[in-house]
Amino acid sequence: MFDNKESKTDLSELGEFGLIDHLTRYLTINQPSTKIGIGDDAAVLNFEGDQTVVTTDLLVEGVHFDLSFMPLKHLGYKAVMVNLSDVYAMNAEATQITVSIAASNRFPVEALEELYAGIQLAAEIYKVDVVGGDTTSSTSGLMISITALGKATPEKITTRSGAKPNDLLVVSGDLGAAYMGLQVLEREKQVFKANPNAQPDLDAYTYIVERQLKPEARKDIPELFNALEVQPTSMIDISDGLSSEVIHLCKNSKVGANIFEEKIPLDPTVISVCEEFNIDSTMVALSGGEDYELLFTIDQKDYDKIKGNPHLTVIGHMTEEKEGMHLITRANQKLPIQSRGWNSFDDAKDEE
Repeated sequence: MFDNKESKTDLSELGEFGLIDHLTRYLTINQPSTKIGIGDDAAVLNFEGDQTVVTTDLLVEGVHFDLSFMPLKHLGYKAVMVNLSDVYAMNAEATQITVSIAASNRFPVEALEELYAGIQLAAEIYKVDVVGGDTTSSTSGLMISITALGKATPEKITTRSGAKPNDLLVVSGDLGAAYMGLQVLEREKQVFKANPNAQPDLDAYTYIVERQLKPEARKDIPELFNALEVQPTSMIDISDGLSSEVIHLCKNSKVGANIFEEKIPLDPTVISVCEEFNIDSTMVALSGGEDYELLFTIDQKDYDKIKGNPHLTVIGHMTEEKEGMHLITRANQKLPIQSRGWNSFDDAKDEE
């Protein structure tokens, strides 16, 4: 959590509207589609014939993030990424976001400034406008709800339901790093609890910790599709683990799938840390979540266009629905794919 030892300003000193003015005073407009932003009863947007996509996510303290190791600036940045990733998964351009925050009285104004600094940084880097939102009090810590809007021409919009048998299954980036970063942070938290004088040494884990605390949404992938003249047949972002997302694509498209274990992209750090924790790296990729990479299908005729691209890996292909969904192991075993991704409701039930 925010740990500034200097003077802290109570939220009540500014009030709701004063707080909004205070937190948003440095925000700028980047998008020509933003006609009216913050400061009126509603934002006014003009997309001039493009289709509009809208998505929203709610992040709750103690369920989605732990402030004992999540800096507030990183949290603000990540909250934006979680939403932009869904826009890019529709093969659309992200354009605006709204930000709503509920905070308890343990958070001073300076803490929310840190949170908003991360939101502002994300908005600047990804060229999206913050056009509204809300602030209110909370009796249970911090909650952040962000809604993202985007645009795309009708022919570019990509859903989960367009995959066909024999389409190639492709993933961006690498998988499992965010989950293993979380394992390292949780371990260091327990060490600190046992010995508050212990200082964590995270140098060997920089990549995976950053993937957990400061993920990046794959804005570059829709741009790459446009440059390569590739139209994906279906797409989804990987937030709950590869297995869950493959199942979503298959169920929505009414197809099956074969994934090849040896093709799943893993960073060397993930492999070594999985060995350190005695965890199977394939299971981490399948079930870990929070990678915010894009999983999509393409027609086989487009293979030559993506072949050799360092950002993309073909990990399998789609089959007839009756053939089911399978992982082909390195030993050439055919195992059913099961959804074991993270579920916030299961997690909450476990804590009851």
